[in-house]
Amino acid sequence: MTDPARLPPTYLVTPEPLAEESLADFVAHLERTLEAGIRLVQLRAKTLAAPQYAELARLALACCRRHDARLLLNAPVDVVLAVQADGIHLTSTRLMACTARPLPSGLLVSAACHDERQVQHANEIGADLLTISPVLPTATHTTAEPLGWPRFRELVALTTIPVFALGGMSTDTLADARNAGAHGIAAIRALWQTGNIAG
Repeated sequence: MTDPARLPPTYLVTPEPLAEESLADFVAHLERTLEAGIRLVQLRAKTLAAPQYAELARLALACCRRHDARLLLNAPVDVVLAVQADGIHLTSTRLMACTARPLPSGLLVSAACHDERQVQHANEIGADLLTISPVLPTATHTTAEPLGWPRFRELVALTTIPVFALGGMSTDTLADARNAGAHGIAAIRALWQTGNIAG
């Protein structure tokens, strides 16, 4: 398991690349976000075909390397290994399909959790960090029922793995997240659009 002290307080989940946006444009936006201080990035691009995703991952990794940031891929294990990224983010479905830790200890395993069963399974496979969501109402998942801070706190109490609060987060909610037991916050729009960071 990774040393929590090595994890930053903010975890960027990238937005989907826009249809009219080139991979180079996307990476330029990522570069600006990294220049603002983000040091942990999950590349989430579900709308891209596998070859495009792999190419974007290579470009994004080179960008992250320039800024001493770590890149986790929301992709199958073989893609993570082929690109030589810093780790993987497991969706809750992929998490529950894992019978063991999917990557060696030198790489990061991030896992998406929404309930007790998923948090406990993340414990069992030895994940390095978790996102628990959605904590607050969020524009990206409008139909999801928010957990709220009391329920979030209950889920955090089930693990010693560093947890990032996700869903409706911004740098303004970092203190609330930490008060509820989180290591930090994960966000899409709040970190990508403005480049705001906390630390």
